[in-house]
Amino acid sequence: MALFKRVPSDGQKGKVSYNSGIVSGIISLAVSEIEGVELLPGKKRGLKLYFEKDGIYADISVKVDYGYNVPEVAFKIQQSVKHNVEAMTKYKVAKVDVYVVGVELLDRVAEQL
Repeated sequence: MALFKRVPSDGQKGKVSYNSGIVSGIISLAVSEIEGVELLPGKKRGLKLYFEKDGIYADISVKVDYGYNVPEVAFKIQQSVKHNVEAMTKYKVAKVDVYVVGVELLDRVAEQL
């Protein structure tokens, strides 16, 4: 488990530390705010994070519910992740790649087919 430190630049003493699990949790919550999308289940939850000097890189794999505009949903995910991570941790998000790996048919749609 990685531990990331941020030292305040405004002369205050002390430091703030985040482990990668905290950032993963923030991203999971950010994705859950978007209607019509679901992170892939499992231990890794369809999420890979890379911490680099220029910011955080995130690869997010999701399923989109049938009937939703895929590019629009992917863009909303990118916006939500960037906003939430930067607001809650003060880290910069360098890049968010969204991989749509499937379309989830809702029960009522599947019955019509």
